[in-house]
Amino acid sequence: MALIASRVHLVWVATVCGKLETRYRYSNTLGWNTFPVPMLTEKNKVDLTRCAEDILLARESHFPATIADLYDPDATPDDLRAAHERNDEVLERIYIGRRFKNDTERLEKLLELYTKMTAGQVPAKKKKAEARA
Repeated sequence: MALIASRVHLVWVATVCGKLETRYRYSNTLGWNTFPVPMLTEKNKVDLTRCAEDILLARESHFPATIADLYDPDATPDDLRAAHERNDEVLERIYIGRRFKNDTERLEKLLELYTKMTAGQVPAKKKKAEARA
C-alpha cells in the first residue's frame, strides 16, 4: 500500500495510464505491473509497512469521513497529510537517497529503472519465432 499511496506511483500512473478529465485512469497491466521498484531490503519493507499503517490509522481516526472527504485538497486532515509526506520521504530515500526535487526528477528515475527492468526482454511473439527456428 505504501507504494500505491506514494507520489512516485501517482507520477508513474499519470504518465503511463493517463487521465480522463481530472481523474486518473488505472490499469493493473500498465500502472502496477510496469511500476519500477528498486530492490527492497527487509528494513525498507518494515519502514514502508509502518508508513502504510500510519496512513490507514490516520484515515481511521477520522471515521466516518469518506475517502472523498479525507482527500479534499482544501480539507485533508493534517495528520493524514503528514502520514503521506512521511511515506513519500521514506520511499524517495529508497529510490535515490533523498527527496526528489520535483515530478520531472521522479519520472526520470522511474523511466531509468523501467529501462533497466525491461532490458534484455524479448517480446513473446519474437520468442516463439526464435523457438521455432
